Amino acid sequence: MKLSQQLIFFGIVFSVYGLINFYILRRGLQSLPESYKPIFLYGLIFAAISFIAGRILENYWISIVSESLIWIGAFWIAIMFYLFLSLIVIDLLRLINYAIPFFPYFITRDIEKAKRMTALIVFILVTIIVAGGYINTKMIVTQKYNMTVRKNAGHLKKLNIVMASDLHLGTILGKSFLNNLVERINKLNPDIVLFAGDLIDEDLAPVIKNNIGEEFKRIKSKYGVYAITGNHEYIGGAEAACKYLTEHNITELRDTIIKIDNAFYIAGREDRAKRQFGGSQRKNLTDLLKGIDNSLPIILMDHQPFGLNEAFENKIDLQLSGHTHNGQLWPVNYIVEKIYELSWGYKINGRTHYYVSCGVGGWGPPIRTGSQPEIVNLIVRFSSQKEK
Repeated sequence: MKLSQQLIFFGIVFSVYGLINFYILRRGLQSLPESYKPIFLYGLIFAAISFIAGRILENYWISIVSESLIWIGAFWIAIMFYLFLSLIVIDLLRLINYAIPFFPYFITRDIEKAKRMTALIVFILVTIIVAGGYINTKMIVTQKYNMTVRKNAGHLKKLNIVMASDLHLGTILGKSFLNNLVERINKLNPDIVLFAGDLIDEDLAPVIKNNIGEEFKRIKSKYGVYAITGNHEYIGGAEAACKYLTEHNITELRDTIIKIDNAFYIAGREDRAKRQFGGSQRKNLTDLLKGIDNSLPIILMDHQPFGLNEAFENKIDLQLSGHTHNGQLWPVNYIVEKIYELSWGYKINGRTHYYVSCGVGGWGPPIRTGSQPEIVNLIVRFSSQKEK
């Protein structure tokens, strides 16, 4: 990405972030007694800059200071989001009441007291939502699907796939998280393990420092472990991330395709972010598949689930994607549903099967309120029935 594009992108992001925090600050100061205002002011400023400061600091000095700032800032992002939504609802109600008065007397008789009570109620509700969302991130579920691919896979009649995406390994999701994930994967006795992008959460330094990748070496799989790049690998530096993952027993498929056991193909596309952050285009899917034996099953990994019809047109049998997080924070999932043809879950188009995972990890706040984190267990059976 060119410097000018980076400045525009981050300028917009930080401007929006700053305006939301200013809105919360202004409305909070209007609701609180004088004695609490300084605490609220300085506390909000500290929380608002913590995540950015921690991310910058960990590039130079990974320590309990940088980690603490990231954790505080990450939680603040979720708190900020739900405070913002709450204030929007409250201000809309105030606007309606201004045009058509409907607030009951117990609110209008003492506005200052009503403000303080409203602030307390909002604080309690947001705390419950964020705490529940944090607990939910620990409740990893296994989604199981059975499907039939109408192709002959030689001697292979069935394939047990375990797939996960969006691990976002780093300061917040570290070694204990990956240890738990590997244990769950191994219990499913997979024939093959597929990671559909965003294994690394931008900054590789805390992953290296805490030796997180060592956990990948414990995965037991007949045909190995394969991964593709996601946008976060490219944001943080795809070459270094892929080198690290390769050193820890993961085969990176970067616009490459591999035949396994003379029975099926695994194809992995570079992420769409390659153009934006890597300065070059990824391969066209048709070019990627040139020269392969189309009579064998083809499994494709493509991190961002755009243009699903491309897989159908190229006779892909199964496409696996992630990226969406299903919005991660409710009600963003409703927006995500409008952006993607398939934002989460399973779909079939003709003979092409799709699964888009909501992810097992998450970006930013360790909070998930739109869905539960998941790993996906796909039992694929191959039929000798010829294609029509």
